[in-house]
Amino acid sequence: MTVLELKGISKHFGAIQALNDVSLTIGPGEVVGLMGDNGAGKSTLVKIIAGNFPPSHGTMRVLDREVHFHKPVEARENGIEVVYQDLALCNNLTAAANVFLGRELKRGFGPIRILDYATMYKRAAALFKELKSETRPRDLVKQMSGGQRQAVAIARTRLSDSKIVLMDEPTAAISVRQVAEVLNLIRRLRDQGISVILISHRMPDVFSVCDKIVVLRRGTKVADKRIADSSPEEVTALITGALERA
Repeated sequence: MTVLELKGISKHFGAIQALNDVSLTIGPGEVVGLMGDNGAGKSTLVKIIAGNFPPSHGTMRVLDREVHFHKPVEARENGIEVVYQDLALCNNLTAAANVFLGRELKRGFGPIRILDYATMYKRAAALFKELKSETRPRDLVKQMSGGQRQAVAIARTRLSDSKIVLMDEPTAAISVRQVAEVLNLIRRLRDQGISVILISHRMPDVFSVCDKIVVLRRGTKVADKRIADSSPEEVTALITGALERA
């Protein structure tokens, strides 16, 4: 069974062809590195998967069922979560408040309902423990390291029954120690059977944590192979165009 299958995905914006006939499959608990130069089509492909806009052509299947997303909430309802590069966190709120932002738990009777902080703190703590992160539910996001912020964003994806998590440059602009922490978080997701698409320009990160690599160039897929069968030198050649296809 495949978690996600794309067939012949194309996307054009007027005269601009952002994606051209891209196909790929992702299995349960598989980590796929999506690489390519700026403008290669990586973000467009992820936004189609995440329901930000529909493809111009092609089909998408989730758990062997064809889907058509018109907005992000529909992708989320089908088990697809996104961790964007800016993380979309509120610095003035606690870790727990950010995890439950927009999905707050409430308690009470009838029309009188209040936020259930105790349950949210407890659930957030369990999620951080599950991810083996040192992040604490009551800590303010503005006081956190880059790795801890990623833990908050990833914990948020675990509130629902997520099947696949899309991660956009999660290790950009953070320290070496925090990079290791984020890569461990990705491994935790994989060990729980959750598939991950990792968009990254950092070759060591991709070859450290991914099972498969997909390379886009000018909107076209030029490689789709197991990490063990490739190399950083080959991927660099594919990205730059020195190698046409692998």
